[in-house]
Amino acid sequence: MRSIIRTFSTLRARLVAISVGSILAAVALFAVATLLLVNHELRSTLDADLRQRAENVAQLAVLAPAVLTEPGALESPVSGRQIAVEVIDAQGRPIARSLSLGAQLLPEDALARSARIGGRTGYESISIAGRPFRIFAAPIARAGGPAAGGAVLVASDTADISNTVHELALALALSALGAALVAALAAAVLTGRGLAPLRRLAVAGREIERTADPARRLPDVGAADEIGQLTGVLNRMLEALEQARAGERRFLADASHELRTPVTALLGNVEYAARHGANPDVLADLRRDAQRLARLVDDLLVLERAASPASAETDVIELDALVRALAAEYQRELDLRELVPIRVRADPESLGRAVRNLIDNALAHGPAEGRVTVALAREDGRALLTVSDEGSGPDPVDREHLFERFWRGRDAAGRPGSGLGLSIVAAIAVRHGGRVTVDGAAFTIDLPTLPG
Repeated sequence: MRSIIRTFSTLRARLVAISVGSILAAVALFAVATLLLVNHELRSTLDADLRQRAENVAQLAVLAPAVLTEPGALESPVSGRQIAVEVIDAQGRPIARSLSLGAQLLPEDALARSARIGGRTGYESISIAGRPFRIFAAPIARAGGPAAGGAVLVASDTADISNTVHELALALALSALGAALVAALAAAVLTGRGLAPLRRLAVAGREIERTADPARRLPDVGAADEIGQLTGVLNRMLEALEQARAGERRFLADASHELRTPVTALLGNVEYAARHGANPDVLADLRRDAQRLARLVDDLLVLERAASPASAETDVIELDALVRALAAEYQRELDLRELVPIRVRADPESLGRAVRNLIDNALAHGPAEGRVTVALAREDGRALLTVSDEGSGPDPVDREHLFERFWRGRDAAGRPGSGLGLSIVAAIAVRHGGRVTVDGAAFTIDLPTLPG
């Protein structure tokens, strides 16, 4: 419980970190996509403007070449953007240029040569006087005039595009930080409220751990969500632990009571023998008390092994052969019926102990001269081993107590036994994947069978 409480702070921090990280990741992806899209759109628009301007000037150079040399003829902006224009002839000599270029000339490089010689258009990004420019070259048709066979070069400064993208990136970064801050605050508040029931459960659990009292319960969170379900599971677990502890206490008390009787008798007979000497009656009593004590200890050990979660060594056994072998151990003849061949996987020793206990129970509680019947049948892949006598069976009121440790019926006074026989049968059956049922005077062990 202490470790659970210590993890609340880290759990809350993790949830806040996950929320902030998710927001930042989402905003980062959005920002990258936005920047790429805006940059692409701005540059695509610029390229389209450059192409349009170049095509217009090239057409003007063919239709009205004299206009190119008029002052300001090449200065009209496109889409509000100032575009520099230079017209060169077939030998690469400039014949017209924008006034905005001043004394500078656009570079007569491979792009320009490809346009005037090869008649191809193209774009390139260059630097003029330390500033970024985008340039487009288009050929001029050979239809006469001084520019025939030359090319039109148009260029525009792209620093404004870079500045726009940078400003947008800064705005998105500030937005991301703001969103992350809001997300962190919201996550801190929401996780604090969401983890409050868990914190109360942890505090209550720590108190239960401190007092080691399974009778206490965790507080009800008053919700049907996962925390409410967890509270219910933990409270049911505490209830099971409380019942288990109460059962252990009853078991210890009952075992102490049952052991006290033979031990007391044994000590009394030993004391008598020490004072008056041993005689056949005293020796017989000593032997009887010792045997009773040995049987009780043996039953306790068998019950503990049967209830242990550790798996016993099992083997494939013929259940009908086991029943015949056990029946042969009794001096009184048993009525064996319908012993169909059935194979099961079991611990032969413990399963044999369970069958013996049922037979001994039938012999003890049935009529003195009545028959004890042992039947074995198969039904829906299950082995049904039934032991019954000709008596009326246990009182229906007592059936819910039949398999409790040390429980004995009201008519068991004077009869041998410690009240562990049927509880051993039930524990062995459960350990083998089965159960025990009662119908009148018939006790049935239901076990899974093997094919074949």
